[in-house]
Amino acid sequence: MDRKLLLIILDGVPWRNFRRLFGNLEGWVVSGEARVWKHRAVLPSTSASCYASIHTGVVPAEHGCTGNGNVFRLGHKDVFSQTRAAGGVTGAVAHSYWSEFFNRHPFDHVRDVEYDEPESATINHGRFHSMTGYGHANQMTPCDVDLFASLTNLCQRFDLDYGLLHTCTLDSMGHRFFHDCPEMDHACFVMDEMLAPFIPRWRQMGYEVIVTADHGQDARGHHGGRDPLQQETALYYFGDADGPESDAVIEQVQLAPTILSRLGAPLAETMRAEPFLR
Repeated sequence: MDRKLLLIILDGVPWRNFRRLFGNLEGWVVSGEARVWKHRAVLPSTSASCYASIHTGVVPAEHGCTGNGNVFRLGHKDVFSQTRAAGGVTGAVAHSYWSEFFNRHPFDHVRDVEYDEPESATINHGRFHSMTGYGHANQMTPCDVDLFASLTNLCQRFDLDYGLLHTCTLDSMGHRFFHDCPEMDHACFVMDEMLAPFIPRWRQMGYEVIVTADHGQDARGHHGGRDPLQQETALYYFGDADGPESDAVIEQVQLAPTILSRLGAPLAETMRAEPFLR
């Protein structure tokens, strides 16, 4: 493949939290090692709908996932399938919805929690968690440094061409505590601190890195609609591609064609948005 790339999705981080509270990411922007743009989620700005759009490059009205209660094996071609069609190796460390969308549905806790399937047409190396029992009083989320380490382990062992990491910690914290509070400030600070050592490591391994979120959250910890706090997040890019002006807004459906164009993999005919990196 032309390049290798990792997509890091920190679930449920609004634009203002990224820009205020992620000092390491913002430090790399200041030094010129990263670029940042506003990233606008599809509608509904609901987690599962956004996951599906990020990887298929089409809106929920087309792929059919209307929310977290409507998860199924998607019919559209996606980043994983197109990378595999080009001969690339793929991996994912993520919530089980990703496995159901892009590999097998329904999720089998024994079969699908961890697998290595070199001949798979989508995800070759999967490490998934289900968050079964999730609620206001118990987040059921793994430690994020363990997730970052798991992705790094897959990269080292299997030389991934494309890898996805997705964590729900900040989304869960936002739903529980809302956003104008010490708990949320600290949670964002800790996430930034945990993520930071891995970015130079991934860059040294030859990866371009995109860090973003699937959607934002408003002051009451809600998302799903078109309020800017719910729909807008940030997108940080570490790599040598040319991108748009700093005031540009990246539409979520641009992610799939952009990732595939960086990898040198073919775009699906349904991916009609323009890549934002050249």
